[in-house]
Amino acid sequence: MNMNFNMFMNDVVVTARNEAKEAGFAELTTPEEVEDAFGKDGTTLVLVNSVCGCAGGIARPAAAYALQKSDTKPDHTVTVFAGQDKAATEKARSYFTGYPPSSPSFALLKDGKLMTMVERHEIEGSEPIEVVHKLQDAFKAHC
Repeated sequence: MNMNFNMFMNDVVVTARNEAKEAGFAELTTPEEVEDAFGKDGTTLVLVNSVCGCAGGIARPAAAYALQKSDTKPDHTVTVFAGQDKAATEKARSYFTGYPPSSPSFALLKDGKLMTMVERHEIEGSEPIEVVHKLQDAFKAHC
């Protein structure tokens, strides 16, 4: 069997992008789109997406569930893709002061200011419902 690695990875990336979009996240692929989105009034949940297993098995499903089942929700939901849309991800991370680069991860901004983060170390090895609860707690505290 001869598999083209680049074609395989493209499929993985497309699937990861689509899962985030299906959950209601607007995709930001340029630094300008990040600035526009982060400049909006209200609360913005940012998913720093990736192709790792904890993104697909925990972070994206937890985000989708939290958004579906929460009474209190952020005003806006956006995503940047680490390792794919590098300039957009770098711009987003410039808002996450005090936190090292981490993917997958979530940031919750209010009026463009960072309120809280759920970092990879809080996602990886967790059950999806634990991440759902972390997101819902952040929504309740800041939305």
